[in-house]
Amino acid sequence: MPPAVQSVSRLAPVGVNAALQAAEDASIQPKPKIFDEFALNDRVGIVSGGNRGLGLEMALALCEAGARAIYCFDLPSTPSDEWTKTAAFVKKLGNNSRLEYVSVDVRDQQKLWDEAKKIGDREQRMDVCVAAAGILKQHTDCLTYPAKQFEDVIDVNVNGVLYTAQAAGQQMRRFNNGGSIILIASMSGSITNRDHAWVSYNSSKSAVLQMARSMACELGKEKIRVNSLSPGHIYTSMTAAYLDEQPHLLEKWSNLNPMGRIGRPDELRGVIAWLASDASTFCTGSEWVFFIIVSGGHHSW
Repeated sequence: MPPAVQSVSRLAPVGVNAALQAAEDASIQPKPKIFDEFALNDRVGIVSGGNRGLGLEMALALCEAGARAIYCFDLPSTPSDEWTKTAAFVKKLGNNSRLEYVSVDVRDQQKLWDEAKKIGDREQRMDVCVAAAGILKQHTDCLTYPAKQFEDVIDVNVNGVLYTAQAAGQQMRRFNNGGSIILIASMSGSITNRDHAWVSYNSSKSAVLQMARSMACELGKEKIRVNSLSPGHIYTSMTAAYLDEQPHLLEKWSNLNPMGRIGRPDELRGVIAWLASDASTFCTGSEWVFFIIVSGGHHSW
Protein backbone atom coordinates (compact mmCIF):
# COMPACT_ATOMS: atom_id res chain seq x y z
CA MET A 1 0.00 0.00 0.00
CA PRO A 2 1.29 3.54 -0.70
CA PRO A 3 2.37 5.67 2.25
CA ALA A 4 -0.48 7.56 3.91
CA VAL A 5 1.28 10.86 3.27
CA GLN A 6 0.88 10.50 -0.47
CA SER A 7 -1.99 12.30 -2.17
CA VAL A 8 -4.82 10.30 -3.70
CA SER A 9 -6.12 10.80 -7.21
CA ARG A 10 -9.57 12.32 -7.51
CA LEU A 11 -10.39 9.34 -9.74
CA ALA A 12 -8.97 6.72 -7.38
CA PRO A 13 -8.53 3.87 -7.76
CA VAL A 14 -6.67 4.19 -11.04
CA GLY A 15 -4.04 2.13 -12.81
CA VAL A 16 -2.80 -1.05 -11.19
CA ASN A 17 -4.58 -0.21 -7.94
CA ALA A 18 -7.87 -0.34 -9.83
CA ALA A 19 -6.92 -3.70 -11.31
CA LEU A 20 -6.04 -5.12 -7.87
CA GLN A 21 -9.30 -3.85 -6.37
CA ALA A 22 -11.29 -5.43 -9.20
CA ALA A 23 -9.51 -8.72 -8.60
CA GLU A 24 -10.68 -8.70 -4.99
CA ASP A 25 -14.25 -7.57 -5.71
CA ALA A 26 -16.09 -9.38 -8.49
CA SER A 27 -18.88 -6.79 -8.45
CA ILE A 28 -16.57 -4.10 -9.83
CA GLN A 29 -16.98 -3.53 -13.55
CA PRO A 30 -13.58 -2.46 -14.94
CA LYS A 31 -13.58 0.72 -17.03
CA PRO A 32 -10.81 2.72 -18.64
CA LYS A 33 -9.95 5.92 -16.77
CA ILE A 34 -6.97 7.27 -18.67
CA PHE A 35 -9.10 9.71 -20.68
CA ASP A 36 -10.97 10.71 -17.52
CA GLU A 37 -7.61 11.81 -16.14
CA PHE A 38 -7.21 14.21 -19.08
CA ALA A 39 -10.76 15.56 -18.77
CA LEU A 40 -11.27 19.10 -17.49
CA ASN A 41 -14.96 18.77 -16.66
CA ASP A 42 -16.27 21.82 -14.78
CA ARG A 43 -12.84 23.48 -14.60
CA VAL A 44 -12.45 27.24 -14.98
CA GLY A 45 -9.42 28.97 -16.40
CA ILE A 46 -7.72 32.07 -17.76
CA VAL A 47 -5.66 32.28 -20.96
CA SER A 48 -3.79 35.52 -21.62
CA GLY A 49 -3.12 36.38 -25.23
CA GLY A 50 -6.27 34.39 -25.97
CA ASN A 51 -7.64 36.61 -28.72
CA ARG A 52 -5.77 34.76 -31.45
CA GLY A 53 -2.71 32.61 -32.20
CA LEU A 54 -1.37 30.12 -29.72
CA GLY A 55 -3.44 31.55 -26.88
CA LEU A 56 -6.74 31.00 -28.69
CA GLU A 57 -5.65 27.54 -29.81
CA MET A 58 -4.88 26.60 -26.21
CA ALA A 59 -8.14 28.09 -24.92
CA LEU A 60 -10.11 26.01 -27.42
CA ALA A 61 -8.25 22.85 -26.41
CA LEU A 62 -9.22 23.42 -22.78
CA CYS A 63 -12.86 23.87 -23.78
CA GLU A 64 -12.80 20.71 -25.87
CA ALA A 65 -11.42 18.87 -22.83
CA GLY A 66 -14.56 19.85 -20.94
CA ALA A 67 -13.75 23.09 -19.12
CA ARG A 68 -16.82 24.95 -17.90
CA ALA A 69 -15.43 28.36 -18.88
CA ILE A 70 -12.15 29.70 -20.25
CA TYR A 71 -11.64 33.46 -20.05
CA CYS A 72 -9.43 34.90 -22.77
CA PHE A 73 -7.53 38.00 -21.63
CA ASP A 74 -6.19 40.25 -24.37
CA LEU A 75 -5.54 43.89 -25.18
CA PRO A 76 -8.07 44.74 -27.95
CA SER A 77 -11.31 46.28 -26.71
CA THR A 78 -13.30 43.79 -28.79
CA PRO A 79 -12.37 40.23 -29.78
CA SER A 80 -11.10 39.32 -33.22
CA ASP A 81 -13.25 37.65 -35.86
CA GLU A 82 -11.16 34.54 -35.32
CA TRP A 83 -12.04 34.53 -31.60
CA THR A 84 -15.75 35.16 -32.27
CA LYS A 85 -15.97 32.24 -34.68
CA THR A 86 -14.08 30.01 -32.25
CA ALA A 87 -16.43 30.96 -29.41
CA ALA A 88 -19.40 30.06 -31.61
CA PHE A 89 -17.74 26.72 -32.36
CA VAL A 90 -17.37 26.06 -28.63
CA LYS A 91 -21.08 26.66 -28.08
CA LYS A 92 -21.85 23.99 -30.66
CA LEU A 93 -19.66 21.37 -28.97
CA GLY A 94 -22.54 20.37 -26.74
CA ASN A 95 -20.50 20.04 -23.55
CA ASN A 96 -21.75 23.28 -21.92
CA SER A 97 -18.32 24.86 -22.22
CA ARG A 98 -17.97 28.63 -22.66
CA LEU A 99 -15.30 30.84 -24.16
CA GLU A 100 -15.39 34.32 -22.62
CA TYR A 101 -13.47 37.46 -23.63
CA VAL A 102 -11.99 40.07 -21.27
CA SER A 103 -10.26 43.19 -22.59
CA VAL A 104 -7.30 43.85 -20.28
CA ASP A 105 -3.67 44.90 -20.54
CA VAL A 106 -1.43 42.23 -19.00
CA ARG A 107 0.93 45.02 -17.88
CA ASP A 108 -1.75 46.32 -15.50
CA GLN A 109 -1.25 44.19 -12.40
CA GLN A 110 -4.17 45.48 -10.34
CA LYS A 111 -6.60 45.26 -13.26
CA LEU A 112 -5.62 41.64 -13.85
CA TRP A 113 -6.13 40.83 -10.18
CA ASP A 114 -9.53 42.56 -10.20
CA GLU A 115 -10.71 40.76 -13.34
CA ALA A 116 -9.64 37.38 -11.94
CA LYS A 117 -11.54 38.09 -8.73
CA LYS A 118 -14.67 38.84 -10.74
CA ILE A 119 -14.28 35.47 -12.42
CA GLY A 120 -13.82 33.81 -9.04
CA ASP A 121 -16.95 35.54 -7.72
CA ARG A 122 -18.93 34.38 -10.74
CA GLU A 123 -17.62 30.83 -11.14
CA GLN A 124 -16.66 30.07 -7.53
CA ARG A 125 -13.46 28.34 -8.58
CA MET A 126 -10.23 28.73 -10.57
CA ASP A 127 -8.33 25.74 -11.89
CA VAL A 128 -6.15 26.63 -14.86
CA CYS A 129 -4.01 29.53 -16.03
CA VAL A 130 -2.15 29.76 -19.33
CA ALA A 131 0.00 32.89 -19.50
CA ALA A 132 0.54 33.09 -23.25
CA ALA A 133 0.58 36.83 -24.03
CA GLY A 134 3.87 37.88 -25.56
CA ILE A 135 5.50 40.19 -28.11
CA LEU A 136 8.53 40.04 -30.38
CA LYS A 137 10.32 43.13 -31.65
CA GLN A 138 12.37 43.61 -34.81
CA HIS A 139 16.01 42.66 -35.17
CA THR A 140 18.12 45.11 -33.17
CA ASP A 141 21.84 45.11 -32.44
CA CYS A 142 22.34 44.10 -28.81
CA LEU A 143 24.97 46.83 -28.26
CA THR A 144 22.64 49.62 -29.33
CA TYR A 145 19.34 48.14 -28.18
CA PRO A 146 17.08 51.07 -27.09
CA ALA A 147 16.04 51.04 -23.45
CA LYS A 148 12.37 51.71 -24.23
CA GLN A 149 12.16 48.84 -26.71
CA PHE A 150 13.80 46.46 -24.24
CA GLU A 151 11.44 47.59 -21.46
CA ASP A 152 8.41 47.08 -23.71
CA VAL A 153 9.29 43.44 -24.31
CA ILE A 154 10.14 42.73 -20.68
CA ASP A 155 6.95 44.45 -19.52
CA VAL A 156 4.73 42.11 -21.54
CA ASN A 157 6.77 38.90 -21.68
CA VAL A 158 7.96 38.86 -18.07
CA ASN A 159 5.88 41.24 -15.95
CA GLY A 160 2.68 40.38 -17.80
CA VAL A 161 3.28 36.66 -17.35
CA LEU A 162 3.86 37.13 -13.63
CA TYR A 163 0.79 39.32 -13.17
CA THR A 164 -1.40 36.83 -15.04
CA ALA A 165 -0.11 33.94 -12.96
CA GLN A 166 -0.65 35.96 -9.79
CA ALA A 167 -4.21 36.82 -10.76
CA ALA A 168 -5.21 33.21 -11.33
CA GLY A 169 -3.11 31.89 -8.46
CA GLN A 170 -4.81 34.21 -5.98
CA GLN A 171 -8.16 32.69 -6.90
CA MET A 172 -6.76 29.15 -6.72
CA ARG A 173 -5.58 29.94 -3.21
CA ARG A 174 -8.94 31.52 -2.38
CA PHE A 175 -10.88 28.36 -3.23
CA ASN A 176 -8.19 26.00 -1.90
CA ASN A 177 -8.69 23.43 -4.63
CA GLY A 178 -5.23 23.48 -6.18
CA GLY A 179 -4.67 24.30 -9.82
CA SER A 180 -2.29 24.34 -12.76
CA ILE A 181 -0.43 27.43 -13.95
CA ILE A 182 1.29 27.13 -17.33
CA LEU A 183 3.74 29.84 -18.35
CA ILE A 184 4.42 30.02 -22.07
CA ALA A 185 8.14 30.47 -22.58
CA SER A 186 9.98 29.55 -25.78
CA MET A 187 12.89 27.46 -26.93
CA SER A 188 14.49 30.91 -27.24
CA GLY A 189 14.70 30.94 -23.45
CA SER A 190 17.21 28.10 -23.45
CA ILE A 191 18.93 28.53 -26.81
CA THR A 192 19.68 31.50 -29.06
CA ASN A 193 17.97 31.69 -32.44
CA ARG A 194 20.74 31.57 -34.99
CA ASP A 195 21.20 34.78 -37.01
CA HIS A 196 18.40 36.59 -35.17
CA ALA A 197 19.14 39.64 -33.02
CA TRP A 198 16.44 39.10 -30.42
CA VAL A 199 18.22 39.86 -27.17
CA SER A 200 15.08 41.22 -25.47
CA TYR A 201 12.85 38.32 -26.50
CA ASN A 202 15.42 35.65 -25.62
CA SER A 203 16.13 37.25 -22.26
CA SER A 204 12.43 37.55 -21.45
CA LYS A 205 11.73 33.89 -22.19
CA SER A 206 14.68 32.77 -20.11
CA ALA A 207 13.20 34.75 -17.22
CA VAL A 208 9.92 32.89 -17.64
CA LEU A 209 11.69 29.55 -17.15
CA GLN A 210 13.13 30.67 -13.84
CA MET A 211 9.81 32.24 -12.85
CA ALA A 212 8.10 28.88 -13.27
CA ARG A 213 10.68 27.11 -11.11
CA SER A 214 10.44 29.74 -8.38
CA MET A 215 6.66 29.83 -8.28
CA ALA A 216 6.43 26.04 -8.33
CA CYS A 217 8.63 25.80 -5.26
CA GLU A 218 6.56 28.36 -3.37
CA LEU A 219 3.13 27.03 -4.30
CA GLY A 220 3.63 23.26 -4.31
CA LYS A 221 2.29 22.78 -0.79
CA GLU A 222 -0.94 24.48 -1.85
CA LYS A 223 -1.42 21.94 -4.65
CA ILE A 224 -0.84 24.69 -7.20
CA ARG A 225 1.45 23.37 -9.92
CA VAL A 226 3.51 25.70 -12.11
CA ASN A 227 5.17 24.58 -15.32
CA SER A 228 6.50 26.31 -18.40
CA LEU A 229 6.08 25.30 -22.02
CA SER A 230 8.69 26.16 -24.64
CA PRO A 231 7.39 26.08 -28.23
CA GLY A 232 9.80 26.01 -31.14
CA HIS A 233 9.24 27.69 -34.50
CA ILE A 234 5.48 27.67 -35.08
CA TYR A 235 3.53 29.53 -37.74
CA THR A 236 1.43 32.13 -35.94
CA SER A 237 0.42 35.71 -36.63
CA MET A 238 3.56 36.80 -34.75
CA THR A 239 6.01 34.66 -36.74
CA ALA A 240 4.13 35.45 -39.94
CA ALA A 241 5.51 38.98 -39.71
CA TYR A 242 8.90 37.45 -40.51
CA LEU A 243 7.96 34.52 -42.70
CA ASP A 244 5.58 36.33 -45.02
CA GLU A 245 8.04 39.14 -45.67
CA GLN A 246 11.09 36.87 -45.88
CA PRO A 247 9.95 33.59 -47.49
CA HIS A 248 13.47 32.14 -47.38
CA LEU A 249 13.16 31.97 -43.58
CA LEU A 250 10.55 29.22 -43.82
CA GLU A 251 13.05 26.84 -45.41
CA LYS A 252 15.79 27.97 -43.04
CA TRP A 253 13.70 27.49 -39.90
CA SER A 254 12.32 24.18 -41.19
CA ASN A 255 15.83 22.82 -41.69
CA LEU A 256 16.84 23.69 -38.13
CA ASN A 257 15.09 20.64 -36.68
CA PRO A 258 15.12 16.91 -37.55
CA MET A 259 11.48 16.94 -38.69
CA GLY A 260 12.27 19.39 -41.49
CA ARG A 261 9.29 21.67 -40.90
CA ILE A 262 7.97 24.27 -38.50
CA GLY A 263 5.12 23.47 -36.12
CA ARG A 264 1.39 24.06 -36.26
CA PRO A 265 -0.43 25.81 -33.39
CA ASP A 266 -2.71 22.78 -32.95
CA GLU A 267 0.33 20.62 -32.16
CA LEU A 268 0.43 22.21 -28.71
CA ARG A 269 -3.11 21.16 -27.82
CA GLY A 270 -2.18 17.82 -26.30
CA VAL A 271 0.53 19.06 -23.98
CA ILE A 272 -1.64 21.96 -22.77
CA ALA A 273 -4.53 19.62 -21.98
CA TRP A 274 -2.13 17.29 -20.17
CA LEU A 275 -0.54 20.04 -18.06
CA ALA A 276 -3.95 21.45 -17.14
CA SER A 277 -5.40 18.09 -16.15
CA ASP A 278 -5.10 15.43 -13.46
CA ALA A 279 -2.96 13.41 -15.86
CA SER A 280 0.02 15.57 -14.80
CA THR A 281 -0.57 15.95 -11.06
CA PHE A 282 3.06 15.15 -10.17
CA CYS A 283 4.51 17.53 -12.74
CA THR A 284 5.63 20.89 -11.40
CA GLY A 285 8.77 23.00 -11.49
CA SER A 286 11.93 21.18 -10.42
CA GLU A 287 15.46 20.58 -11.62
CA TRP A 288 14.24 17.54 -13.54
CA VAL A 289 11.01 18.72 -15.11
CA PHE A 290 10.92 22.48 -15.20
CA PHE A 291 10.04 23.12 -18.82
CA ILE A 292 8.68 21.16 -21.72
CA ILE A 293 10.11 21.84 -25.16
CA VAL A 294 7.85 21.33 -28.18
CA SER A 295 10.31 22.25 -30.91
CA GLY A 296 10.32 19.37 -33.37
CA GLY A 297 13.68 18.27 -31.97
CA HIS A 298 15.40 21.63 -32.54
CA HIS A 299 17.48 21.11 -29.37
CA SER A 300 18.67 17.68 -30.47
CA TRP A 301 21.16 18.72 -33.15
